[in-house]
Formats: sequence, C-alpha cells, structure tokens
Amino acid sequence: MDQLAIQETYGERFQHCWGCGPKNDAGLHLKSYPAGDKCICTFTPDKAYTGGVPKNLFGGMIAMLFDCHGTASAAYFKHRDKGLELTKDTVIGRFITAHLSIDFKKPVPMESPVTITATAKEIGERKVVVDMVMEAAGEVRAKAEMVAVGVKDNM
Repeated sequence: MDQLAIQETYGERFQHCWGCGPKNDAGLHLKSYPAGDKCICTFTPDKAYTGGVPKNLFGGMIAMLFDCHGTASAAYFKHRDKGLELTKDTVIGRFITAHLSIDFKKPVPMESPVTITATAKEIGERKVVVDMVMEAAGEVRAKAEMVAVGVKDNM
C-alpha cells in the first residue's frame, strides 16, 4: 500500500512495539490505514501463531491485533477530530489501551488474510472508544471494544 500507515507517524520513542512498531526488527510491523471514517488493518497469520486448535489463530494473537490496531485507530480518530490531516510530517498523539473486551465468535483460520475494521464510537478529551470487527474468509470472527487513552510524550 502506498498510503501512509498511522504507525509510521508515531513519535520516535513510540515506534518499537513488537506488534506494530516500524522500528522493531523482530516485530510484526502491523499497519493501520485510514479509510474515510474507519481504519483498516490486514494481517496474514503465519502458522507459528496457531492456537490450541490446529490451523486456527490463538486468542492472545487476536487480542494483540485488536490492541495494536485499536490504539493506532484511536490516535487517528482523535487527530482527525482536531481537524488535522495525516501527512508524512505528522507526529501523531500516542494512545494506549485502558480497557479491551473481545467477543470471540468463530475460529480464525491460519495463513489467510484477516481484516480488522475500526470505527470511533466516542471521542473525548483524553479517551477514544473504538469498536472493531475482525473478519477472515468472508466471516466475522471476533468483535472488540477498546477504551484508549492519550499519553504524554514523556511517559
């Protein structure tokens, strides 16, 4: 994708997350992209991330995908709410997870693309509530709601 990923606009000290940090050499480098009033992340799970049921993604990885995509989406939704654009010169405000609830609907198959779509449910002064849906093979596999809070750069 030629579009700028939200994670690419994190400040220097916030670019090292294992899941989504562009500067973590051992990480997954998840990327979240704005798409109108939503944010989209696509990931294809490697067979190394199988769960207790063979050929299905393990729940901890599902939670991590929601966590990384949700906080990136919260940062974007707050940035947009301020009337700002996402550009290569943006240093976006960083958000962290205060609460994450997940409804696991169906097993997530391995080695096929997973798409997570995030929408802003509520945007406050310091918090953003994000709703997310995870789909794979044309079916909803999990849903999540996150409360993300903005952090100061010196955290």
